Amino acid sequence: MGKLKITELKLPGVKIIEPTVFSDNRGNSCETYSVKDMKSAGIPMDFVLDYQAYNMKKGTLRGIHFQNNPHPQTKLVRVLSGAIMDFVVDLRKDSPFYKQWIMHELTADNHKQILIPSGCGHAFFTAENDTRVLYKFDDYYNSELVRTIRWNDPEIAIKWGSNDFIMSAGDRNAPTLAESDVNFNMEENN
Repeated sequence: MGKLKITELKLPGVKIIEPTVFSDNRGNSCETYSVKDMKSAGIPMDFVLDYQAYNMKKGTLRGIHFQNNPHPQTKLVRVLSGAIMDFVVDLRKDSPFYKQWIMHELTADNHKQILIPSGCGHAFFTAENDTRVLYKFDDYYNSELVRTIRWNDPEIAIKWGSNDFIMSAGDRNAPTLAESDVNFNMEENN
């Protein structure tokens, strides 16, 4: 039906995916996921799990989250309502971009999605009230492998634009990168 516009970002494997949006007097519609279109764009993911997060308030922060080897997760993230400032951190220890981060705005109106390969941490904060975020994962949730790095880790040094966030105790008190057992590398996680 529609074609995808793929934009490669600075971190290896991180991509912005934009569907073709069809608009008329009723509103708009778009095909947000097609295995065929993704594979023809060089993204051969087999997603096995969808997960949705609802955020009541602007300024809600989630992250920096990831799932360690041997069951890391590639994520495809999009916003169903509202808006987020989305952050991706390269946690692959042998990557030339190790500890570097990027930020991209995802909104319900811009229809953009971000593909986050395994080996990267993910975080976002909401830019609007009543924001819903949908994730697709290529591996199942494994509670023994889920990890969080502290949102204000000094080695990663994300420039959030604020320090006043709504967040869980787990995110606020997570270990630093130096304290983490992150086990990613480019060969396994790319």
